[in-house]
Amino acid sequence: MKDMRFKLLIIIGIVLGGLVIVGIRAVSHHAPRPEAVSRNSFVSDARAKPLDRQFQVIQNAIERAPADPKGYNLLCAAYMKKARETGDFGFNTRAETALDRSFELDSSANNYDAIRLKAMLLLVYHRFGEALEVARRAREIQPRDPQNYGAMTDALIELCEYNEAFKSAQTMMDMRPGTSSYTRVSYLRELQGDTKGAIEAMRAAAEAAPDPETLAWCRVHLGDLLINAGNIAAADHEFDIALYHFPDYYLALAGKARARVASGDFDAAIEFYKKAQERVPLPETAIALGDLYTKTGRADEAQKQYDLLEFIERAGAAGGTYSRQLALFYADHDVKLDEALSIARRERATRSDIYTCDALAWCLYKKGDFAEAKKAIDEAMRLGTRDAQINYHAGMIERALGNRRDAAKYLRLALEINPSFDILQADAVRQILLAIAA
Repeated sequence: MKDMRFKLLIIIGIVLGGLVIVGIRAVSHHAPRPEAVSRNSFVSDARAKPLDRQFQVIQNAIERAPADPKGYNLLCAAYMKKARETGDFGFNTRAETALDRSFELDSSANNYDAIRLKAMLLLVYHRFGEALEVARRAREIQPRDPQNYGAMTDALIELCEYNEAFKSAQTMMDMRPGTSSYTRVSYLRELQGDTKGAIEAMRAAAEAAPDPETLAWCRVHLGDLLINAGNIAAADHEFDIALYHFPDYYLALAGKARARVASGDFDAAIEFYKKAQERVPLPETAIALGDLYTKTGRADEAQKQYDLLEFIERAGAAGGTYSRQLALFYADHDVKLDEALSIARRERATRSDIYTCDALAWCLYKKGDFAEAKKAIDEAMRLGTRDAQINYHAGMIERALGNRRDAAKYLRLALEINPSFDILQADAVRQILLAIAA
């Protein structure tokens, strides 16, 4: 089950890492030694993580020049990167506060970094149309900055303007090949069903990664691509590399769990998911862990995870980032179907990417509106994406419409792409295929 909110956060964060580091270098020669930092600093422990130590330098720069927007731009970028590293979306609220202060000090084109950061922050908040408009404004100011094309690519993908997204990503790659451009190329190739090309681009992204956490994310996503290519052992190795470079990384721990599920080792998968959840509770982790508990007969523990999922999603809704995960969860588990459809329709009103279309199709199917579900799933499949979940949904919709041949084709493809694509649904697909063949 895909939630592009976190993928988008990570891709944006790759850009932010460079902005923070460059900005820190610009102010660090004026900064006091670590032992001279006041007790009000973000982190005063000399053993703090590198990003936390950078907060110290940024705070001191703001204290020295409170009327200079540059310090607030650095603070915004650092908070957004912190949100990426920790999975705590609340840091983006702090980033927004810092950026508002920067614009209060200078709202002109001279405050270019603030404009570029605004596009990235709007993407995080799923305000894709506004993000595209701001990114284009930034491009007018600095037409040779490749990151503007990256922000435009992200917004165009979510707005279903795929041809323009491909052009924008290619321009970014032509200007500056690197992790930021390679990750976008990988994702676009993945959307087009080119798994081999997506793997190649993600390997290049990992090799160019500027810091351990970014490298770890690239390795995790590479592992997921390898799982979809049927190479579980290679995927598991990539997750191990990620954990070596960035120990206890929550995304890598969840990746290890997915590899264990694919291998049929549910007990080990549960332990890895639990470790990931202890570090950063995410909706997809709660769903996967809950479903594993359900599959292994631990209903009470499963319900705790499902309750956690709803808590996380509703907290996100308060921040304006209600994801489609909750709608898919309700539909998969045949609960609160009216609410699921309402969530999916609301999401579809603001974005028309293939995964949102897929979520809407599944919710419509569960409500018995098979004709509308067919229209939505056709939209989800228009790029030829090799996604097991989308093909599963397509198969079930075709089955409901009486199209047994197409139903069998899509259901078989779902299992071919990833036999363990869903802890509970994959077994149901096998039973349905047997029934169709009978």
